[in-house]
Amino acid sequence: MRAGDEGAELTACCGLYCGDCLRYKSKAVELARALMSELEAVKFDRYAEVKNASLEEFKHYEECRQVLEAIVRLGCDTPCRAGGDGCLGPCEIKSCVQVKKLEGCWECSEFERCSKIEFLRLFHGDTAKENLRKIKKYGLDGWARHRGKFYSWS
Repeated sequence: MRAGDEGAELTACCGLYCGDCLRYKSKAVELARALMSELEAVKFDRYAEVKNASLEEFKHYEECRQVLEAIVRLGCDTPCRAGGDGCLGPCEIKSCVQVKKLEGCWECSEFERCSKIEFLRLFHGDTAKENLRKIKKYGLDGWARHRGKFYSWS
């Protein structure tokens, strides 16, 4: 198993592995939060206003702050099946699993043809369906060491 694997606990309903998600317990989120806190403490917005007269890059300070806020909002400390919000809002997949009283899509005979999984392709390619097949083959506690790459660019 890869370092930090927690198998079943970190397996999302869709078959993705929460532990590989850049949002889950993200150092980037912690750093963005710390940077925002420091910038607010020193009133950097005022400094950027003044500095904008001599350095044009500071005219983008407000956009930079908004990006930092967006990164902070991405943070997720709770895996999907434990109540987390991996989709940053209501998840159609998670709702479907709950309605069908399943543990995850791997228990559903329709997952190979399910259109609910399609939105994941942009970020994850075919990994979700590949992982669902691996969960069926190796079981919920043993599949994670065989999982595919989380992001299509990994």
